[in-house]
This record gives sequence, structure tokens and C-alpha cells, in this order.
Amino acid sequence: MPKKANVPDRAEILKEEGLFSIAVVGTGYVGLVTGVCLADFGNQVICVDSDASKIEALRKTRIPFYEFGIEELVRRNMREGRLSFTTDLQEAVRRSQVIMIAVGTPPGADGEADLSAVFDVAGSVGRMMDGYRLVVQKSTAPVGTAARIRESIARQQARPIPFDVASNPEFLREGSAVEDFMRPDRVVIGTWSKRAEQILSDMYRPLYLNDSPIVSTSVETAELIKYASNAFLATKISFINEVANLCEKVGADVKVVARGMGLDKRIGSKFLHAGAGYGGSCFPKDTLALVAFARRAGEPMKIVQAAIEVNDGQWRRVVEKTRAALGGLRGKEIGVLGLSFKPNTDDVRDSVALEIMRALTEAGARVRAFDPVAMENARRVVPKARYCEDVLSAIRGADAVVIATEWNEFRRMNLEQVRKIMKRPVLVDCKNIYDPRDMRELGFQYVGVGRGRTEAQLDAGAASVLKPKPKPEAKAEASSKVSSKVSSEASSRASSKAKSKAVTRADGHGNSGTHLAPAKRAASKRKPKAKSGGRKR
Repeated sequence: MPKKANVPDRAEILKEEGLFSIAVVGTGYVGLVTGVCLADFGNQVICVDSDASKIEALRKTRIPFYEFGIEELVRRNMREGRLSFTTDLQEAVRRSQVIMIAVGTPPGADGEADLSAVFDVAGSVGRMMDGYRLVVQKSTAPVGTAARIRESIARQQARPIPFDVASNPEFLREGSAVEDFMRPDRVVIGTWSKRAEQILSDMYRPLYLNDSPIVSTSVETAELIKYASNAFLATKISFINEVANLCEKVGADVKVVARGMGLDKRIGSKFLHAGAGYGGSCFPKDTLALVAFARRAGEPMKIVQAAIEVNDGQWRRVVEKTRAALGGLRGKEIGVLGLSFKPNTDDVRDSVALEIMRALTEAGARVRAFDPVAMENARRVVPKARYCEDVLSAIRGADAVVIATEWNEFRRMNLEQVRKIMKRPVLVDCKNIYDPRDMRELGFQYVGVGRGRTEAQLDAGAASVLKPKPKPEAKAEASSKVSSKVSSEASSRASSKAKSKAVTRADGHGNSGTHLAPAKRAASKRKPKAKSGGRKR
């Protein structure tokens, strides 16, 4: 009889070539992208899931979510024999050197991550392994989870079999996940042994060609890096949203404030985009989990808790702004454009767009919605809305339109046509993709996020409210100058509309341009320019 080997011959061949046999347990967003990309590196990958219908669909290259580039990768790697799908965990464990756990860790009632699926897989792996295996925690889970995985595996073994547990958190952005995996900002590897560190370093060796940094550290540190990263980005979003709310009180423009901040390299411009709040499968869940396990550790995360509270109130402000603009919501027709939590994905988990829709319908509004790819997912969450087949169907006859997700096609709308087919030209721009001045010149009542005070105050020059009041004897002269200026600007705007053109302002943000260099300011006064069409953001 041939000698029985703990690791299949195919795995030994792969190892000689610097490749690995890998089982990825869980074919959700993280698991499928991870498995497909590792197969594209040349590894032999088996993706495992307990959902037989999902596995059958994947075998037919039917992807359960929208992600650019993933379908072609699945098709190619299946065709070349590097990628397969199964419901048989035992067979996958038997054939693989590395077991990656990528099952869901949804939030529980108290915000802590539900790790039951993680430990179910770990216990099963412990019972099924017949030789050394490296078990990798890919699911986002609190510090200490890998240690509990190690205990679970050891407890389920019929006899002592050597194994390692490691943490290898993912940093994939929905909509660009394949690109993020192939060209990551960093790869984090948390291990307790040199053997495990070497295996993971070799597995990610193809990324060395891209000069991708590899951060090798302890398991506990790797687990915390993931949470700390997501919590920081969420906090940055909540911070700029609070600044935006302040801008609305004092007449400032948050886009210019954010640009002025972001040009400082210590701060950076990313995630300084004011809006209706963050959503998706990561930030809401991970911030809650971090706060929960930090509290349990006796070290409250007060800043992260504040970020959560700000975020929870931000989308509610959008609803109230819409109510104020319309003088009430009951009986109003409102079009909502964009339903996924961000563009280029069909993921509606914790999408603020759906929170806004739900609140509008509960207040008595009739909501019509459109999204390029996410309507079926949204329909299951907010069934009372009417889902339209295109943009124009969603906004025709509407009292207001709410842009909730910044899909590119919403940046390229024919705004004159939009205004004509709306019942009332009220546009609530949750993503600040349009310029307030341009929109007013086109006849819209524009409601942005942090773009100043009210439209009437902006037109009347409300940016001067923080200046000292003029002396009594100067009031008449000042009033005369303001009246002359307003009249001149109104005439100019009317002329622009007649020619179907919108004036391009010097600073590009709907402000006075006073931050330009003196020479440029002088030039802009001497040679005003006009460009056709309302400028979009």
C-alpha cells in the first residue's frame, strides 16, 4: 500500500513552486475576493460555504454581489483549474495547507461582534485536520479572537496535532476590492510562530513585485490594526460632518474648509468629504465592536463613541432639511437617487440612503427611487418605496430630489431637463456634487451639506455676518453699494441664463474667490470668463 501523507501530493508540488493549497471558508464579500485573488496568484484555492445554492451559483460564475472585475477572475481561474467551490468542509481541510476563516461577524444587540460562525468553523477544522495546518483569521474580530480559535481547535482534536493560528485582516474597499487586493497599501500578518509567518510571507510574495509593505507583528496587534484603521476613518468622516454642520451656522463652505485642511500633508484630503454619514458593512459594525470590546477591557473609546453618535444624527439632518425646504413631508413626492452605501457596489447594508428613504416614507412622503445596481437589495429593506427603471422616472413630477449616493451618472444629469420635469425644483445634495451658485442660477432651490447658511442669506451676502456692524453714518452708503452689487449680479445671472450659460467662479466652490493670490484676483477682476453649462462636482 502506498504510504499515507498528511498533505496531498498536489500541495507538495505547489510548495516546491512556492505556491499553496488554500481553503477559504465563507464566500461572502471578503471570502470570495480573497479566494479568487489568491488563485490568480497561482495557488490552488477551494472556496467553501454551507449555502448549497450559493455554491451552485458560483460554479456557474453567478456572483452574489456586484464588484468590478470579480466575474472575469472567477471565470478565468475556474477554467485554468486553480479555483473550485464546495460545501464539503472536510474535503477542503484534507486537501489544504492553509485554512482561511472568512465568515460573517455581524453585530449583536450590544454592538459586540457575533463570533459564533467563526468558532463553529474553528471547531470543525480541529476535528477534521489530519496533519499540520495554518488556520488564518480573515474575518474582522476583536482582539483575543485568534487565541480563542486556537483553544477551540485544540479542544476538538481527537489527538494532539500541530497547527498554527494567525491573523491576516483585510482592507478591501467595496467597488475596488480586486485592485485593493492586488495593489494593497499594506499587508498585515499577525503570528505567534516563525513557521506561520514564513508561510504567509511566501503566500503574499507576488505582492513584493508591487513593493507592497508587509507588516509582520503579533496576532493581537494585527487584530487591533484593523479596528483602529476603520475607527479612525469613520471618526474623520464624522469630524468633517460636524464641521459641515458648523459651516451652516456661520456661513462657511465645508468644501473649501476641507480642501484647506487636506492640503496639509499631516491631515490629507481623503475621507474629508461631508455628507449624510458613513454606512456599509465595515464602519458601522467595526466602530460598535471596538467600543464594546474596549469597554469590556476597561478602556472606553470616547472619541469613537462620539463619532458613532454624530453619524447617527447626520442622516436625520438631511430628512429635516428636506422637510424644511418643502414645508412638510406628508403627501410630497420625493425622488431618491442612489441607494447603495457608496457608488460601484450593490451593498445596501447600513446605507444612509435607505435610512433617509425609510424616514421619508414614515413621515408620509411618497418616495420614488433609482440606483444603477442596488434596487433589488434595497427593495427587500424598504419595500414601501416605488423603484423606478431610470433617473427621469424617479424625478418626474417630484417635489424634491435627494441625491444620496454619488454615482457618476448623477453628476452628468441634464439639469435644465431635470428642473423642467420636477414639480418643484428642490434638490437635496447629500454628497455636495453640485455647486450651490450654479444650481441657483439654473433655478433650483439647492440644499447641500455645509455649503453655507440658507440660499436667501447667501444671495444677500450673508458671509458678512461675522464682520463688525457698520457705524450709523456709514449705513446709507453701505446699503447703496450692496443694492448696486446685488442688482448687477442679478442682471449678470439673468443674462447667463438667457444664453444657457453659467458663470464659472474664480475659486470653484461658489465663494467670492478671496483666497486667490493677489495677482490672480486682479486678473480675474480684469478679465471675467464665462463657460457654458452648470458646473458639476
